[in-house]
Amino acid sequence: MRATLRWAHSDLRAHRGEALFMVLATAGIVASLLLATALFGYATNPWQRIFTQARGAHVWLHTSASADAAKLAGLDGVESVAGPYPTRTATVTSRGTRATVELRGTPGRPAVGRPLLVAGHWLDAAQPDGVVLESSLARALLAEPGDTLALPGTRRTLTVVGVADSAEPRYRPGEQPGLVWAPPAAVRDPGGRVIGLRLTDPGDTDYAVQRAVTVLGAGAVSEVSTWQQARAEAQGDDRLLGQVLGLFGLGALIAAGFAVHGAIGTRIRGHLRDISVLKAIGFTPGQVVRVFLLQHVAYALLGALAAAALTEGLGRRIPGRLGDAVGVWQGLPGHTAALCAVPVGAVLFIGAVTALAAWRAGRVPPVPVPRPAVPPGGRLTGVARRALGLRLPPALVLGWHRAFPRSARTPATIARLALPLLLIVVAMSAWTTLDRVHDRPERIGLPAALTVRADDALDAAATRALLRRDRRVAAVYPGVEVAALVPGQTATIALRGLGTRAHPYPYALAEGRPARGPDEAVAGQGLLDLLHVRVGDWVRMTVGDQPQILHIVGRSIEPENAGRVISTSLDTLRENDPRLSPTLYQLRLRPGADPQRVAAGVAAAGRGHLDVHAVTNPADGLSPLRAVVAGLIAVLALIGLIELLTVIGGTVREGERDLLALKAIGLSPRQVTAITVTATACTTLAATAAAPAAGVPLARRLIDAQGRGSGIGAGIAQTPSVPLLLLFGTAAVAGAAALATLPAARAARRRLADTLTAVA
Repeated sequence: MRATLRWAHSDLRAHRGEALFMVLATAGIVASLLLATALFGYATNPWQRIFTQARGAHVWLHTSASADAAKLAGLDGVESVAGPYPTRTATVTSRGTRATVELRGTPGRPAVGRPLLVAGHWLDAAQPDGVVLESSLARALLAEPGDTLALPGTRRTLTVVGVADSAEPRYRPGEQPGLVWAPPAAVRDPGGRVIGLRLTDPGDTDYAVQRAVTVLGAGAVSEVSTWQQARAEAQGDDRLLGQVLGLFGLGALIAAGFAVHGAIGTRIRGHLRDISVLKAIGFTPGQVVRVFLLQHVAYALLGALAAAALTEGLGRRIPGRLGDAVGVWQGLPGHTAALCAVPVGAVLFIGAVTALAAWRAGRVPPVPVPRPAVPPGGRLTGVARRALGLRLPPALVLGWHRAFPRSARTPATIARLALPLLLIVVAMSAWTTLDRVHDRPERIGLPAALTVRADDALDAAATRALLRRDRRVAAVYPGVEVAALVPGQTATIALRGLGTRAHPYPYALAEGRPARGPDEAVAGQGLLDLLHVRVGDWVRMTVGDQPQILHIVGRSIEPENAGRVISTSLDTLRENDPRLSPTLYQLRLRPGADPQRVAAGVAAAGRGHLDVHAVTNPADGLSPLRAVVAGLIAVLALIGLIELLTVIGGTVREGERDLLALKAIGLSPRQVTAITVTATACTTLAATAAAPAAGVPLARRLIDAQGRGSGIGAGIAQTPSVPLLLLFGTAAVAGAAALATLPAARAARRRLADTLTAVA
């Protein structure tokens, strides 16, 4: 054991840089995997906790006021019901902020779908104008208990008496109205009712919805929302961040494993004589294997422990969503198990790769085998000899020949070095996609910057004229959006009519063509997946009691409603219902116009009759992803540096046998150094050429796959520009050459006696 420790200590002193980088890389990998685990727990647990504590309803049905919703309580599979409650859509204002809300008349605190109070108290009969706000709506309105909400166009006011969490879909400006629980008397002239169903088997949700719609009649149901949709919306961007961290963490772990395998293999080839001596003095093959295994497992263990300690101690102090995720994750039941399992798994993987490489050291014979007279790469090729005949610099020719000898190890070396570079290209593609989506939202189907809704005091013509009066507005697209029941009546989708045939809405199409003719429409990926249809198919849906049949001629990029949107022109919807009038207006602004200032100007011009919201860009919620990508690039760069040090060490050792011959033919130490530097640069150049060639298509596939999974659809992937990739490759090659200069110069200045000993 003492001899083993002395050997490990000697090797550590000789390769301190590699050891440090290995510890840092392992720490970065384990930290990435731990943060991914925290984000997955954070994305799922808060909603699940609220749903469980509130005994949430698995299905919410919005029906007409005349529907007999009490029949649903007797359906098979329905455990209990919430409601029916009278509802009415209204607009409220607080501190200058407007929001569309659903007033829900709730006579008492319900047993199913029970709101969880986080501030204030529940409704009190002594306060007929008191209401309880859902927490996301309260944050948007900056409201708290004691504040007053105004209803524009009326003299009524509502007093906030409480704020509560709910497992129902959260408030999204312009998309999902906020939920307000109010006494039934405060819901005047209700436009419908809502009933919640809690099922005995949540897996039968679709079947339960179908039966409920059949009992009530398709014309009586205006909207259906399920627990799966609410959960998916609650998880939102946190799950995506967790997937990115987990994917890159696993990729970096594999790259680190290959780097360790290559480093040990190169070190074994450079210490064949030393290993033979160890065996000659009594070391067993198992002891030789344990020298390498214990050494690299110790590096990995040190890095894993450091990552676990930092994540546990300082993780919650990370600013933004990552810190919140770690804080919530630390309170979950499986936190301790995950905190132990992830580092242990990473260490075991690195240990397995180390054992596989160290096994070769155990097979080294105790008697040194003479090195072959012919170098492993063989004699100079005809191309190299002709290049020397053309009086090209010998250092360049011999360096190129040393980088690409006729050896099976060369492709493996290039592949190991290319793997972290490939992952860096994928990370750069993710960064570029975020930047393009943020800077050019029209690429993901968001050409309009503002959404405007007018109250009944303004007709369509007056509203359009008012909006066009602002010179900063480039185009106004009138439209309407309604909830429609899909075939089979198991879910609702968004049916949207925007623009006219004379002035069509500029949808971002990824497939097919725009909808120009009658009954033509474009659909999002989420809708195509939900209905199992493709571009070119006809679909039938129900709006109230009226059927709507549309021909899907294109697939649009749809970031809203998980892509479950079918869009056509307003003229097409009017052909089916001539009384239909616009309920919203999408405003496309001129370049350079500030959406916030335009929104303020339009709202002021409307004198309280216009509700203006900025269109939400999905990239705004993914801002933490940039910091994540930057950290992952740093970890991958460390892994690439480990592999590069291995390449340099192997090139220097393989050049030792040629040192006497090179000096004998008159090459100076500077030229000998240039050979090693050129060989390293050529190997790195081959790896940097392979990385974009494989990384760019891989990045497109991964990003498009994520787009399809989220319902937005494929076609949003953006790859780094050619100049950026060239700069990346140039920096990698130049850095490799600079890093190889010092060890190559030391080897070139070795004494002849030392060289004779090395090659003996």
